Amino acid sequence: MKSYRKELWFNVNSRRAFINITRQIEDCVRESGMKEGLVLINAMHISSSVFINDDESGLLQDFEVWLEKLAPEKPHSQYKHNGFEDNADAHLKRTIMGREVLVALTESKLDFGPWEQIFYGEFDGMRKKRVLVKIIGE
Repeated sequence: MKSYRKELWFNVNSRRAFINITRQIEDCVRESGMKEGLVLINAMHISSSVFINDDESGLLQDFEVWLEKLAPEKPHSQYKHNGFEDNADAHLKRTIMGREVLVALTESKLDFGPWEQIFYGEFDGMRKKRVLVKIIGE
């Protein structure tokens, strides 16, 4: 069994964003040289997320509206966590959207269902953050 590890870095210029990182993950698969195995992609920061869904702009806007209803950013005073920082909502949004995804690797391809894409979700941006890509297999 072989393993591959790479960190992808993001510095989003807004508080929140959804970035399709599928091509970057496919590049990692090519770099790894593996044909069969598992690909783990996880956000290494508590206020960002990695998830799988459809790359459809209306859906991404729906996520933004839905998450803001569930964990509104303001008023900051509504959260006990907000004292030194004002990002309690980002922690909650990350919990809802998830930390990582695991994708099967079959014949050197990500083994997706129809329309599936991998996204990085940023909920407290304007600083450098990373995503870990770990591939194990043959």
